[in-house]
Amino acid sequence: MSPRRPLAALGALAITAALAIGAPASGAAAGSSSGAKGGPPGAIDVAGDVAPIHDPALTVDDDGTWWVYSTGLVNRENGGTVQIWSSHDKGATWAYEGTVWDEIPAWIDEHFSDGALPDNLWAPEIYEHDGTYYLYYSASRFETNNSVTALATNTTLDPDDPDYEWVDQGPVISSPGPIEDGKEFNAIDAGIVTGKDGTPYMAIGSHWYGIFLVEISWPSGKPVDGALENAVHLVDRFAPGNRVEAPYIEKRGGWYYLYVSFDACCAGADSTYKVVVGRSRTVTGPYLDKEGRDMVGGGGTVLLESNGPMVGPGGQSVHDGVLAYHYYDGANAENPYFPTLGLYRLGWSKGWPVVNTR
Repeated sequence: MSPRRPLAALGALAITAALAIGAPASGAAAGSSSGAKGGPPGAIDVAGDVAPIHDPALTVDDDGTWWVYSTGLVNRENGGTVQIWSSHDKGATWAYEGTVWDEIPAWIDEHFSDGALPDNLWAPEIYEHDGTYYLYYSASRFETNNSVTALATNTTLDPDDPDYEWVDQGPVISSPGPIEDGKEFNAIDAGIVTGKDGTPYMAIGSHWYGIFLVEISWPSGKPVDGALENAVHLVDRFAPGNRVEAPYIEKRGGWYYLYVSFDACCAGADSTYKVVVGRSRTVTGPYLDKEGRDMVGGGGTVLLESNGPMVGPGGQSVHDGVLAYHYYDGANAENPYFPTLGLYRLGWSKGWPVVNTR
């Protein structure tokens, strides 16, 4: 076990009790209006079923439907599996579509049978390759790095399609165990990216020694032989608890942009989560911030942080220039600081993403 094992709850591991409340809530996300995707940079005002959403993975299918996959409800409510949300008006209005499965796969309970079982499935990632959708998700024993990231596949995202079925493909990567140069890591928060030569990779990690890049292959969607030993270390804050997680890499304009979440998640009004970014000319890094600081060593430019009633934004993904994240909504009078979906259409300034928080 790493000497830098966090003593407190671990970011995406510590899903708030609000997620146990149950039925999705309706409302509007805080932020300036900018209309639907394709308009000017700024916050997209979202309405409908927008909470409880935690760790949103955003994608858009060929029909133009927006989909968000999010962490399951705690205490295995509704089965505790990955939740699904859809929008047919470019992210403005959202509807709850249920869960991927009715229950957590039996092999996960067997994996954790020597102690406490996971309450829910976490931090999904959705990626399409060659007509197949790859849904990565994580399960973990609370406050440990006894974790597994697993995979399900489907040929469609539409629950009304007769071919719709999420097929369990089992485990992808597990911890504890050593990764690059014998370091300890936490096998949650997968994010998939393709290098310039077509090689696919998985960014993964939370706390411990931070974020790593692992080579995978298609069509399995799983690591190649020797991937852990040859992993690339992307982010390490070298600070107590090493509060960094939720990696997501976006390609744009000859650069790779690495988005991660810093600091404390899942504490409601006390959350200090924030989205930071660095960039590199190559997918394997090094990733530097605007001041030239390496993200292995504490670098990272803050992109989005608490602002007014929007507390602790993070757990992000990026699709086609839109940043999806959760935050704790201080303006929600009925359920204060309920985990809520936020969307920003990114602007760009001198090669760096920016958000308008007016």
